[in-house]
Formats: sequence, structure tokens, C-alpha cells
Amino acid sequence: MTATTDQGRLAGPLSVSVANLCRRLQPQVSARTAAGFAEVLRRLGAPLQVAVAGRIKSGKSTLVNALIGRRVAPTDVGECTRLVTRFQYGTVDRIEVVFDGGHKQVLPFAPDGSIPAELGVDISKVSHIEAYLTSAVLQDMTVIDTPGLGSLDAASVSRTEQLLGAAQTDEGGDELDETSRSAVAGAEAVLYVVTQGVRADDQQALAAFTAATASREAGPVNAIAVLNKADTVPPESVEGSDGDVWKAASILAEKQGLLLKPRVADVLPVIGLIAESAESGNFTSADADALRQLSGLDDATLETMLVAADIFTSWDCEVPAGTRLRLLEKLDLYGIRRAIDAIRADRTITAGALRRLLLAASGLDAVRARLNTVFAARADGIKAAAALASITALAHASGDPAERQRVHDAIEVLLAKPEAHQLRLLEALTLVVAGAVDMPEDLAEEVLRVGSNAGVDEQLGLPGASRPELAAHALERAGWWRSFASFGATPAQSRVAHVVHRAYFLIWQQLR
Repeated sequence: MTATTDQGRLAGPLSVSVANLCRRLQPQVSARTAAGFAEVLRRLGAPLQVAVAGRIKSGKSTLVNALIGRRVAPTDVGECTRLVTRFQYGTVDRIEVVFDGGHKQVLPFAPDGSIPAELGVDISKVSHIEAYLTSAVLQDMTVIDTPGLGSLDAASVSRTEQLLGAAQTDEGGDELDETSRSAVAGAEAVLYVVTQGVRADDQQALAAFTAATASREAGPVNAIAVLNKADTVPPESVEGSDGDVWKAASILAEKQGLLLKPRVADVLPVIGLIAESAESGNFTSADADALRQLSGLDDATLETMLVAADIFTSWDCEVPAGTRLRLLEKLDLYGIRRAIDAIRADRTITAGALRRLLLAASGLDAVRARLNTVFAARADGIKAAAALASITALAHASGDPAERQRVHDAIEVLLAKPEAHQLRLLEALTLVVAGAVDMPEDLAEEVLRVGSNAGVDEQLGLPGASRPELAAHALERAGWWRSFASFGATPAQSRVAHVVHRAYFLIWQQLR
């Protein structure tokens, strides 16, 4: 079930219920709160907003380009890399520089199709950049590219932490006040980019996502991470890799997932550079021809050249050094080796087939599949929960106790409906993830499993089980959690336990 607002299509029945709540409350609250509710309605009708965040030089912008399928986000250090850039769907490609006061300046794309590295404006007065693209990917997901953490530029770090995702004006064109903007600002989900070492500030950044998104926690429902530059992981440094680079990266990603748990649903290896080149049209038939030439070199020469980048570009061979440098910039040594191996295995392989092979080797398909599982399939719940958090924040910011109570009562009525139990479950999951409710490790794991998976068999921890088996297990766990809520739990644990009991009971009803 979907519906539309004046601004766009709602993600599902939960979003519809929250939108209706907003409309009912608007005439009953102050003008300032009503303006905030108008912005919440706009956000409910917009595609899911996913922020790509991480440390400086982690390859965020390269990954953004790969996801969008165009080399549009600048990857070299420049003015734009110090600003938040929102990539969203538009019928005409255009760039809008949005200034702190709310006014905008339209700029052309650079000759290569990317956002210009230098904007020609005072960036200290720039709020963010809006890039509108005719990309099918962006019809369902707005991608927010953020400056890197660890930057020496404090203003850039501040922009990242703020994740300026809200529009500057309400529907009538009046500027929203700062309190209202902060209550509705921010991304609804995050794709966090790490490299080989997870650092303390990576953990802090995921925790700070809470403050940047109207008190919505980063958790397994709305956050995943990728281990970028997977081809740089030395296989000899990872036990059990058997000398295989990708296997080493997969093992390391799994270990990083344990470190970042429960802030993220998963950590997946990816090679953003190869993904960008393969998806954006940057890998050409001329590149395939150059690789074909290189594949004709004898084994000893080729192995020596592939030892290091400087040897690869400086070695004396028939393929011009400039061509080799171009290949290195597009594929790095790992991608070059994979492509040459493929050519040697099949001398008739076409440039298109080679591009598809490189895309498969990049790991991007697995990242996209996980984005669909974690974000796209759960967009209704994520957006509805984010909207309720914003509505609550707006009511609290109003300073009017009666208004605050009116909004609270309306939300409680909505949450009492069976179809809204997913929101209760997300709330319970958030409390456990944040450590606000201390649960035994095995029970915390169960809450995470039930609350962060889309499929019933995965929620129950019984993948592939029959329907009767699933139903019996759901009923058994419903009874267990009800008993725990009544007899073994603290008051805080009991509140979570009642929610989990109800979730299992609803699953059992669904399976009967």
C-alpha cells in the first residue's frame, strides 16, 4: 500500500499513518510547529535519504559515483569535498549551491560531467550543494555525500556532523526557524565507509549520527558499513586468507562488523575505484585493448610490473606509460591483474564482458543488494520512525506543555494500532542498541535479529524452515518473552520484552 502527498509518493502504510497524523495535528499546534510538520510531510514523500560518511580519503565520493553510475562527485581534494552534497533525482541535470541564508545559485557541471572542484563562491557562506541528476537510482534514494571525518578543516567536520539534509523553507516559502530545522534535519540512513582499521572516531561518528538525525540512532535497521579499498588488504596479514586478497578482505570485514556491532547491520568489502570505473562508463574499449596488449607480455615481465605502481608505469614495454597510468588510475593493480587473467583465459572476451567481470570483482553488487535489503525494503518503517522522531522533537521544542501532550497522545494512539507495531519494535531495538536498556547478550542478540531482519525466517533465526516450524517457534518465543516480562525483567527490560512478545505473537498470527 502506498499513497501520495503533494510532494511525492509515500513508502507504505506506516508512512501514510504518520502523514495523516501530521495533517490532523497541524491546525492544533503553533504556527512554528505546523511549519515543521509541513517539512516532515515533505520528507515523508521524498525518497529515502542515505548519507555516505567516513574518514577523509576513505573513498566516499568514489563509492557515491559507483552507486549513482556517473562520475559526478569530485574525488580530488577541492572546495566541493569540504561541503555536504545531496544527489537527488531531477528531470534536468543541474547544480544548485545553497547558501546559509537560503538563497541559491545555479552552476553548470564541469566539462567532464562532474561538479566543479572550485565553485567560485565564498564557501564559508555555503550551506550545502544540491545536485539534480536524471539517474534512475535516485528515484528511490537520495544520496548525501559528506566531508570526511579527520579533516583538518573544522568547518568541514561540522558540516558532516550536522548532515544538512533538511530544506531551508516550508511549503509556503517562509524560512523555518533554527530549532525546527534541526528537529527535521539529517539523513534517515547511513552507509559508513571504513578502510583497513576501524578507529575510535569511526565508532564516535556512528554514535554522533544520533544527534545529527533528530535523535534517531544509527543501528542495524538504518546503517550498514563497507570496507572500501578491499584490494589493498595484504592477504598475508589475515589468518585464513590462503593468500587470496578478496578472501582476506572478507575476513577483515567480518571482524570489523564485530567491532562496529550493533551500530551497523553488516560490513561488506568493496573496491570503490573499480566499481566507479565499471559503472560510470569510465572503462572504455581503448582500455580493454591496452589490457589485451599487456596480456601478451611474458609471465616474468608481467609479474615484475605488477609488483608496484611505480614499476608498472616506468617499465619499458610497448604499451605507452601514459596508457598504463590511465589504467592504474581506473583499476589499480588488482583490477589490472584480474582483467589480464580474464583475457588470458578467454582471448575473445569483449570490452563489455570485461567491464561486467570487473564490476563483479568490485563487490558493488553485494553492497547494492544489502542496501535494498536493509534500506529499500524497510524504507516505510525507517521513514515513519524518522518522521515520528522529528514530530516529537518539534513538539518538545515548542515550549508549550499542552501542545507537547497533544502530540504525545496522538502518537500513542497511532502506536497502539497492530500495523504500527513495527515502530514499537524499532524503538525497542534502538534502546537496546544504544545501551539505554541493559539486556543479557543472548537476549540483546535476539532483539537485534527480530528487529533488523525483513524475512520472517530470518527474524526467527530459522532460515529455510517450514511454515509450521516457524509458527510453532514464534508462539514458543512469544510465551517465553511474556514470562520474562512478568517475572525476570527489570522495569526497563520488561517494556522491551512486551514489545518483542507482541512481535512474535503477530508473526505467529501471520503464519497460522
